[in-house]
Amino acid sequence: MDIFAQIIIFVAVIVVVANILASVFSSYELKTAIQRRLKIDAYTNKTRKNMFEGLLDFFMPINYVLVKKFIKRERLEEKMFAARVFIMPEHFLAIKELMAFLFLFLTFLFVRSGDILPLIAFPAVGFIAPDVWLNLKVSQRKNEIIRTLPDTVDLLSLCVDAGLDFIAAARWIVDKSAPNAFTEEISLVLHEIKVGKSRKDALTAMAQRLHLPDVTAFCRTLIQADRMGIPIAQALSVLSDDVRERFFRRAERTALQAPMKMLIPLIFFILPVVAVIVGGPVLLQFVSGSFGGLR
Repeated sequence: MDIFAQIIIFVAVIVVVANILASVFSSYELKTAIQRRLKIDAYTNKTRKNMFEGLLDFFMPINYVLVKKFIKRERLEEKMFAARVFIMPEHFLAIKELMAFLFLFLTFLFVRSGDILPLIAFPAVGFIAPDVWLNLKVSQRKNEIIRTLPDTVDLLSLCVDAGLDFIAAARWIVDKSAPNAFTEEISLVLHEIKVGKSRKDALTAMAQRLHLPDVTAFCRTLIQADRMGIPIAQALSVLSDDVRERFFRRAERTALQAPMKMLIPLIFFILPVVAVIVGGPVLLQFVSGSFGGLR
């Protein structure tokens, strides 16, 4: 176990020294950028005061350089915003580093000395785990958007048919309907239009932000209707039928995949139990009869 303790201490010292050197010898522009990013959260505009975020701030100097050199900040920020994880990329990288240290410490506690593979594999798993969690959050939110999109489009169509324009109908849905992931995106579109963006740019930004074919079709239909002068009610009516048909086709495809997905647990978990219940008594009778005959 001594080799594990030495490695943990060595890595921890390297990280601490690297952060101190980055803080002391960094340029004035880098220090200014770090201080500006530490003062106000880019998403929530709230000052950070808790102890955990202070611990993450300790990794800020070196992580600022790592994010700038090796990570595409815009893509990571877009992914975190899609998952509604309101932290900075430097803090997310610090969480990955802390998870790697935690898994290395657990390896030191529970793995015998001399095993080099766990020493490399477990910290790598800890470093990758936050990325897996973030991707799962993004996937869950996108699935929720796909699931709630048909009902939301139907409500938009009904509101526009009742005499409201698109902005008023979208605002009514955001205010009156039950909150979900897609109404949050519509609320963001309304906010962007309110601060001066055109409807086309706000809808295009939503399509680029989500990267979902159904949402892209929704935004493209509204943009083309606005450009070509087609009534919004007519466009939404056609879009509602199209989205609903896509939803049912997706449900049918998922239902057709269900038997194949059920085959694996059926073979490995259910059939052995059935074989034991059905064939066990027969096997016991056969064994007892065979030994009885030998006697």
